[in-house]
Amino acid sequence: MHELGLTPIWRKKQSGVSTSVNTNLHSTIAIDDSDDHRFDRDKHILNLNWQQLKAEVENCHACPLSQARLHTVFGVGDEQADWLFIGEGPGAREDEIGEPFVGQAGKLLDSMLAAIQLKRGSNVYITNIVKCRPPNNRNPEFNEAEQCSPYLKRQIALIKPKLIIALGKVAAQNLLTTNDSISNLRGRLHYYSDIPLIVTYHPAYLLRSLMDKSKAWEDLCFAKATMESLK
Repeated sequence: MHELGLTPIWRKKQSGVSTSVNTNLHSTIAIDDSDDHRFDRDKHILNLNWQQLKAEVENCHACPLSQARLHTVFGVGDEQADWLFIGEGPGAREDEIGEPFVGQAGKLLDSMLAAIQLKRGSNVYITNIVKCRPPNNRNPEFNEAEQCSPYLKRQIALIKPKLIIALGKVAAQNLLTTNDSISNLRGRLHYYSDIPLIVTYHPAYLLRSLMDKSKAWEDLCFAKATMESLK
């Protein structure tokens, strides 16, 4: 609790086939092969090891986010961690350094980890839905998250976490393929493939909305209890 700055005033508890007709009435069919390309790309990524995957991300230009980045932000921590924390996208400071959650939101995340006896790099891995900074710190768009999805899937497959914590609405909605609000997603156990997943607020949001820190603490307690049940 104290790590989160809380006081005991609350109770814990489209692609496809298109047809065009020319002026001579001879029909021509233009086949978009982007689906085949995407399948080949996904298949390639899902067979990479850690070193190869990092190199693939560093050289990625699959979406416009790559054009303005300073660094890709791959992820950090224990590559065999039981705990996997997934945010939405890098901010300005993360883009400068190339590591996720290194600004004020990162400090709060470290405090959140400490509140449940965890520490960055020790049985914890931290990454984001997208690996490049969206302009002006906006939320990642659907197509951007979709292009980064194979990288995240491969990270998850390599880590084999026991529990995933989705930090914020964007991460939760992408991982769970839903448009539900974070208030509807919190407090319940979800699954990503067969991996238990819990939703909580993004640390950057908590810096602006101090009253929701108590709810985040409830989520962390739920996560810790869930992890204990998995051992």
